[in-house]
Amino acid sequence: MKKENFFKRNWLVMLCGLLVGAAAVFLTCQGNPKNMGFCIACFLRDIAGAMGLQSASATAENAAGIVSNFRPEIIGIIAGACIMALVGKEFKPKGGSSPFTRFFLGIIVMMGALVFLGCPLRMVIRIGGGDMNAIMGLVGFVLGILVGIIFLKNGFSLGRAYKQSKTEGLAFPVVMVALFIASIAITLFRTSLSGPGSMYAPWYIALAVALVVGALAQRSRLCMVGGLRDAVMFKEFGLLAGFVCIIIAVMGGNLIFGDGLSFSFENQPIAHDEWLWNMLGMSVVGWGCCLLGGCPLRQLVLAGEGNSDSAVTVFGMIVGGALSHTLKIASSGTGTGDNGPTATIVCLVVLLVVSIFNLKKESA
Repeated sequence: MKKENFFKRNWLVMLCGLLVGAAAVFLTCQGNPKNMGFCIACFLRDIAGAMGLQSASATAENAAGIVSNFRPEIIGIIAGACIMALVGKEFKPKGGSSPFTRFFLGIIVMMGALVFLGCPLRMVIRIGGGDMNAIMGLVGFVLGILVGIIFLKNGFSLGRAYKQSKTEGLAFPVVMVALFIASIAITLFRTSLSGPGSMYAPWYIALAVALVVGALAQRSRLCMVGGLRDAVMFKEFGLLAGFVCIIIAVMGGNLIFGDGLSFSFENQPIAHDEWLWNMLGMSVVGWGCCLLGGCPLRQLVLAGEGNSDSAVTVFGMIVGGALSHTLKIASSGTGTGDNGPTATIVCLVVLLVVSIFNLKKESA
């Protein structure tokens, strides 16, 4: 296929990738944690802390712990996707496709992400900042997706989703927006006084940026998992190009506006250098997201489009973020949590069981 045809077909997803990467750098300059900027897993975990579901490293002076913040970025992505879907007549509520399994997979994916310390989006943001540990995460992420593809090709399915009412489809976006308004108007939720949760861009800036990202992600179908899946299964590289554009934008942004690039395994912001668990943690994420049909960013967008199965998955991720810290699974900048390695192996075994038991049986 001619090069110009590729760009003509995929210019929107590539533009979205560039803007997402630029948004991550911009939000970091505005106060978000370094080499994070825009991490779905970390921000959902922070929301769990804000709601009192976890209090990592809490002290008398900082009762909320170090990772508690009702992040506007999450709300902006959901709302932006919802608005764009309504405007583009793509708001088509549906659900009922193995909701409990999806909730459980959401927990599993979040546990793997917090062993690595980041979702697929933060993985590429970290690569763009020179974090070589994220390269090991990428290796594991690809391996996890490849395993998931094997099961997809052999008939894995979570079942059919059914059409639902517009009220059902709007419930999740409306509730999340209402909770966010409450967090601003009456300080309903907790915010960390130290640690990553205390680092944040002004809420109105974060919300505005995320609204744009959510709208563009909805229109372009940007997905970290989908890019690799489509490249392997269908030889289609459009979504993967968006993936690469994020890295390019982050690298350029760090060179121009940040502290430059630091290619190393050591002393990276909010990251650890235990390569095996970085790799296996992201293997859990890749495999789990492949079974779910999209990365955490894509799940937020789908939930904004009225997909109640994705909304259930997002709630599972929030619960997974809480459990990861409560059960000492989540890693820190100094290394994996006490139970992180064991939990990672258990998650891989559970994914194998879920994958096998959801294979379609051929009719006689």
